[in-house]
Amino acid sequence: MTETRVSHGTAALAEMFARAKAEKRAAFLPYFCIGYPNHEESLRAIESAAALGVDGFEIGIPFSDPIADGPTIQAATQIALENGTTVRKCLDAVKTLRDKGITQPMLMMGYANPLVAYGTDRFVRDARAAGADGLIVPDLPPEEASMFADSCEREGLALVFMLAPTSNDERIELVTQHATGFIYVVSLTGITGARRELPAYLKSFIGRLRARADKPLVLGFGISSVEHAREVSQLTDGFIVGSALVRAGGEGIEAVRELTGALVAAIRK
Repeated sequence: MTETRVSHGTAALAEMFARAKAEKRAAFLPYFCIGYPNHEESLRAIESAAALGVDGFEIGIPFSDPIADGPTIQAATQIALENGTTVRKCLDAVKTLRDKGITQPMLMMGYANPLVAYGTDRFVRDARAAGADGLIVPDLPPEEASMFADSCEREGLALVFMLAPTSNDERIELVTQHATGFIYVVSLTGITGARRELPAYLKSFIGRLRARADKPLVLGFGISSVEHAREVSQLTDGFIVGSALVRAGGEGIEAVRELTGALVAAIRK
């Protein structure tokens, strides 16, 4: 029997964070790019991760110039584009996954250009209809976000903004004021990609944000191992693993299952 989703959008995210907090851990949201290594395999990877008990998903919409991403995700999104992946196909993928019974929150992660070309109101409306719960647009600062913010508020979808170690107090206040769902915390100054070690300043950086931000904090960029997951699970409300899982996706579905399962187990012990 297929489980029915009760909450949607920002409410679904709030419930996700509450469940993780009750278990004294962070929520784990893996990133997968639709269309990589091909359309069917990208959906299989998400289905597998859902079955292993991840808390939510960052669903990647491929773009030709992903300025926040490192070489692993750049290469994957290029392959996805060559496979014919479009914004519409990504929305259809979310609908397909919902129809298969996946209930975890899903956030569409894409750059502004293709979303504006699709039509911002239309995209937000179609994302809600497909079953998405929010948007992450890395190149969209709060100052320029009104085109998305009004639509997201109307549809009840989260609109996530980013903070980095270089963010000053004024920027923290601005992002806290405008972000809904959660704040995406960039762990380092740079692009996405697996790192051997997390920055030494991470604990003090998170503490600085905690003192000024009243939204859940989800950490991304550089998280790639079981040790990283254990470390950040005690610091933040959630974390995203992208490049390491994309690399696993290139090796096959079993590699995705192995890494996802290890990360889930690490934070649930």
